[in-house]
Amino acid sequence: MMETSSETQVLHPYWPRNLSIPSYVANDRSMSEILVFLFSVSGVFLLVTWVITGLEGTNGRMGIWRRLALCWFAVCGFIHSVIEGWFSLYYESIPADQRLLSQLWKEYSKGDSRYVIGDNFTVCMETVTAWLWGPFSFWAVFSFLTNKPYRFVLQLIISLGQLYGAVLYFYTEHRDGYAHSELGHPIYFWFYFVFMNVLWIIIPLVLILDAWSHISSAQMHMDTIRSKKSKRN
Repeated sequence: MMETSSETQVLHPYWPRNLSIPSYVANDRSMSEILVFLFSVSGVFLLVTWVITGLEGTNGRMGIWRRLALCWFAVCGFIHSVIEGWFSLYYESIPADQRLLSQLWKEYSKGDSRYVIGDNFTVCMETVTAWLWGPFSFWAVFSFLTNKPYRFVLQLIISLGQLYGAVLYFYTEHRDGYAHSELGHPIYFWFYFVFMNVLWIIIPLVLILDAWSHISSAQMHMDTIRSKKSKRN
């Protein structure tokens, strides 16, 4: 009787299978509906930013790679502020909630159940991401469009924060033995958990090197000017 009782408690799709989520209500939207919403809205942000960065009257010296970087920051602004912001506000009610963004998190949790149980690390990490890197990402887009002198400093700060969060995200789950996902599953593990998060390691690394190069060049230019001035005096 005890074994039967414990088995009947597993009424969710998450790992580990003995995870207790008493308030869980299954999604009534399909995986395809949820993913279409996520990628279509992200695509709108990407497309609008691409069009804006190509208009005359904006910073006309932008090349393709710089425009792509701004598209990245625009999509990050949406994902951090809206998607992750939702989690930071409603993580306690997500298992039972049927609103679209809650269902999105319940779907994603098949790749990392720490989100559906309101794990302390994910709540803290996503709260910082939502309320800092979200607004900062939109600020970065604005700063490049208006040619602000601090634009590469902003790019460096955001990218360092994203990289640090992503490394901790993977490392904490590694230390847990990848217990919160079906290890090796082509969608839930490799697509949801690995692919959708490793982007926040690869792209920020590239942008950190880019910001480093521009800031170093600017400092070198300033050092040269100061050196010439000191020689004249």
